[in-house]
Amino acid sequence: MARGQITVRAARWSATHPWRAIAMWVAVVIACFALGSVTGTKESTNEGDIGEVTQADNIVKSGNFDDPDVESVLITAPSGQLDQAAAAKAAGAVTQQMRGLGGVAEVAPPMPSANKDALIVRVTLKDAPEDADDDARVQPLLDATAKVQEQYPDLRIEEVGGLSIGKALNETLGKDFQRAEMFSLPVTLAILLIAFGALIAASVPLVLALSAVAAAIGLSAAASQLVPAVDAVNSVILLIGMAVGVDYSLFYLRREREERAKGRGHVDAVEIAAATSGHAVVVSGTAVIISMAGLFLARDAVFSSFAVGSILVVAVAVVGSLTVLPAVLAKLGRWVDRPRIPLLWRLTASKAQPRFWPAMLKPALKHPIATLLVSVTALLAVASPALGMNLKFPGTEDLPRSTSVMQAYDRLTAAFPSTGTSHEVAVRGPANQQPAVKAALAELMQRTKGDQLFAADGLEEPRFSKDGTVATLEVATPYEGGSDQARDSLTKLRTQLMPETVGKVPGAEYAVGGFVAADVDYAAHTRDKLPLVIGFVLLLTMIVMMVTFRSVVVAITAIGLNLLSAGAAYGVVTAVFQNTWAEGLLDFRSNGAVVSWLPLFLFVVLFGLSMDYHVFVVSRIREAVLRGVPTKQAVAEGITGSAGVVTSAAAVMIGVFAVFATLSTLDMKQLGVGLAVAILIDATIIRAVVLPSVMTLLGDANWWAPKWLRPKPAKHAAPPAAPEEERELTPVG
Repeated sequence: MARGQITVRAARWSATHPWRAIAMWVAVVIACFALGSVTGTKESTNEGDIGEVTQADNIVKSGNFDDPDVESVLITAPSGQLDQAAAAKAAGAVTQQMRGLGGVAEVAPPMPSANKDALIVRVTLKDAPEDADDDARVQPLLDATAKVQEQYPDLRIEEVGGLSIGKALNETLGKDFQRAEMFSLPVTLAILLIAFGALIAASVPLVLALSAVAAAIGLSAAASQLVPAVDAVNSVILLIGMAVGVDYSLFYLRREREERAKGRGHVDAVEIAAATSGHAVVVSGTAVIISMAGLFLARDAVFSSFAVGSILVVAVAVVGSLTVLPAVLAKLGRWVDRPRIPLLWRLTASKAQPRFWPAMLKPALKHPIATLLVSVTALLAVASPALGMNLKFPGTEDLPRSTSVMQAYDRLTAAFPSTGTSHEVAVRGPANQQPAVKAALAELMQRTKGDQLFAADGLEEPRFSKDGTVATLEVATPYEGGSDQARDSLTKLRTQLMPETVGKVPGAEYAVGGFVAADVDYAAHTRDKLPLVIGFVLLLTMIVMMVTFRSVVVAITAIGLNLLSAGAAYGVVTAVFQNTWAEGLLDFRSNGAVVSWLPLFLFVVLFGLSMDYHVFVVSRIREAVLRGVPTKQAVAEGITGSAGVVTSAAAVMIGVFAVFATLSTLDMKQLGVGLAVAILIDATIIRAVVLPSVMTLLGDANWWAPKWLRPKPAKHAAPPAAPEEERELTPVG
């Protein structure tokens, strides 16, 4: 009861000092966002120890190489044969323009492609401070390229490089983020209007969720100074923050509204909501935070960044629902139900018994064994494609081709393969072995010639550190980074070519890195860490459920149901994204795989979010059982009684997650589809079919627990004002 009392005390203070609570919340949100703006975001440059690719990175770093940014200007013909004379003049103009720019360190001589259908001019930029604006650095080069293009309209002159691709990607992701906000807000508002039938009541959860997201983004930026962030973390914060922020407010607001309908005063209604729904929010938020903490066990930058962002936004959402929300509700009073949407208001205010959910429950209550077998078999069938799941990291080839720079990238890599997918060979050895290392690398490149797994275009030259102890060499493959051929070329390098050349140099240490190596090693790393993270999440979920419901059986049932919904979500994501049938529907190009980090992250998020529904539904069932209602009837009462709020909460989550399926990047599409499908399955088939079947079959055995876990007899009778839901959501003893 202690936690419930804390939520009540916080709600009482906020409700009796509404302006102070609201002002403090606004100040905290502004301060958090300002803190992030001041500190800035420290981007991650380290994926952790994930195998040989990490060894290669460490060798390269030990060489202290100058690693300037390089942009390539590609000159080709829009159609037909390339006019060599015109191309040479254009290359001269590019060289002249680039050398006149202050940020350029060197312009290499023009170099033709192997079949003479393209000309490349490589431009090396001067070093810049770490906090320099890369978009501003590359813009003069882009302007110069555009100027030469105007001078030679019969040629195609375009610039490609890390900075120019990054600039275009930032613009695309920025538009994506704005579109996600633009669509998620009206979708969420529409769902809340249907749930409440009143504009202010629907707006309150939305505003609080947005404020939680804003505060968490600021805190995440500050936290990135300790745990560096990855690019997608803000999208994850928006995704999780909108879902849980709206849901927590929804649970609280619906309970307060019900109490006011019974004739309670504003403060009393808020206190009761705090003792019931507020406690459920604390339990659910704690479960999500604990689950997200499991991501730290993966020991890599992506999961650590996602964990920090998710934990922060959930924590802020919980605090907001327990502090500023009671203040807002107390201040608004009955104005929260204004202005009313006539038709929707009548539907939400209707006291008629629902017909849909009792009809849905009939098969599970009358024929639990058959219903359980059919539903579980169907879910296992949906999950079956996950057995063939492939894991890959999205590469440059998976970026949207709607931008001109990515179209230029495709033409550049076709003409000069070494500028596309390549393996980074890293060698470290005694300085007196530099001639031997150089000879071994030359032999290595010679052995790749004529091999279809590799490509050579004359741009490959080994680099040596100033002390001669470290060497690097880019070995290109003509295939996309995620292709089987690219992986085969990596395997051949690691197991055959490197040992037979560099491996024979006395005292030499070597490794192969690059994108393909990172892709392969990261997938293996994820598979290795997945059992550890799953075990951690299952154990903590088990403990939370046991403590909340004082039942071992309920905890085991919750884990089994969550595994079913997670498996089904895995199956849907695999079937959709590893095949091509949905490409036109979702506007993506399949790379035949699921993003490497998605299964682990999806599992953790689903286990946390599923606690929302399970706590509310099973609590209603347990409360009815404690009143002496037979198990079958208690299941029916509990599920129908919580159906409205659970359906609304699930609809909000599904709506927000589905919006992310419309974004440009493959990882966000897969995350949006995976979470939306998981929540849909969890809130419908699991809660309305599988759960009632299982609990009806188990009967009184649902509540079995060892003596040490059983609730102690209450020392005092419950106060008359305490609603039924207070007993169901607050652990006894």
